[in-house]
Amino acid sequence: MDEGRRLTLPPTYGRAPVWLNDASAELWHSTPVKKTNGGVPLDTSQHSVINSFKMEQCTKSTPIPPDTRCHHSSLETEFPVSDQSGSTIQRQRRELQLLMAELKDRDRELNTMAASHHKQLLSWEQDRQKVLALEQKCARLDEELQKRNEVIRVLTKHVCVVETREEEVQKELRVAQQQLSELEQKKQNISQKCQDFEEKNQSLNSTVMALSTQVGSLQVREEELNSMLKLKDKDATEASSHILDLKGRLQDLDMSLTQSRSRESKLLRDLEENKRRYREAKHEVTHLKEELQQQVSHSSTQREEMIRLKQELQLLHRDLALSGEGDSWKDELLQLAHSKQERTMSELRCLQQVCENQRNDLQLLQLNLDSARESLKEKTSQGLLGREASVESVGTNKEQPSCSQSSEPKLNEAPDLLIPERQGPAERREHTPPQLKPRENHRMSSLYILSFSAHSQSKDSLQT
Repeated sequence: MDEGRRLTLPPTYGRAPVWLNDASAELWHSTPVKKTNGGVPLDTSQHSVINSFKMEQCTKSTPIPPDTRCHHSSLETEFPVSDQSGSTIQRQRRELQLLMAELKDRDRELNTMAASHHKQLLSWEQDRQKVLALEQKCARLDEELQKRNEVIRVLTKHVCVVETREEEVQKELRVAQQQLSELEQKKQNISQKCQDFEEKNQSLNSTVMALSTQVGSLQVREEELNSMLKLKDKDATEASSHILDLKGRLQDLDMSLTQSRSRESKLLRDLEENKRRYREAKHEVTHLKEELQQQVSHSSTQREEMIRLKQELQLLHRDLALSGEGDSWKDELLQLAHSKQERTMSELRCLQQVCENQRNDLQLLQLNLDSARESLKEKTSQGLLGREASVESVGTNKEQPSCSQSSEPKLNEAPDLLIPERQGPAERREHTPPQLKPRENHRMSSLYILSFSAHSQSKDSLQT
């Protein structure tokens, strides 16, 4: 019964079965090496299946000796295997191969995932270092921005102060222009006075000519008197005395004529000196106007340069905010500002020395003017006294009836009348120093304006 139930297998003729040949034909691959990153561990069931598969493969791979072939065939006859069990074994083998391939793929995927994860860790660490460096840089830039904001606030305050000073300078320039107009009016008044003095000089020349004609008439009268004295012997003593008096008066007239001529020459010299001083003053006024225009143009150019420097400073602030490389430019700008400050300070010192010299000259001129005014007052008082005395002498001489006595007061009146008239040009000579006063005032005002503008420019350069 048992034998009938057994299935007989075909003879193998010393060969292995077909399923054994198929299994031996397939190459067996060793298990995958463990990676350092760690792979997925195999299940216990899969491990047991692999071990059983190894055992079967070992039994298949070992050669069968010839003695045992018959015994093996007898075993095959004794233990027949159905086709269904062989197909299940083949299917299990195929599943095992598929599982091994899947395990290899999983191992590769895990290796790639571990490498990518390691790269991500490295990139994350680099990004973290970059973020820390950027945070430090941002903190440093915030501190620099705060400092720059403080500097900008200080600079805005300085700009406000400079604007107020500029307004004050403009006000002072307006005042100086008003003073210049006043000085021009004074100059016109002085020119009118010069014309008046010239007219007075012409009148004095006419009086000198009249006096010369009077001298000629007096000489004719003297001859007539001599003829009358010859005719009149009785009045010889009186005529001789009168002649002596007339001679003395003639000598006085000659002396007064010489004095008047000398005074006239002095007056002409003074007039030439006044004209020369007037020309010099006019030339100095034009020169000072040119200097003032140059200084105004220089101040305008410096203002334009200040505006340009402010724009450059704003651009530099922007560049410094974008990139922190501004220390070298800052040092160069500071050096330029220091050099400009030293140059302006030297110019200011020179201008201060010039102002001090001009002030000393002005004080000397003021002292000369005071002394001239005092002497003018004294001479005017003396001239008034002389005029009163001449008026009294004229009144007494008019009361005398004789011709000779009436002619003599005319001779006496001439020197007395000449004295106050000749004192007018002397007064003019004494009045000449005040003509220098407007010129000196104009010079001092212009120098003051120049020094103030230089001082303001130096302060502006210091602030920038």
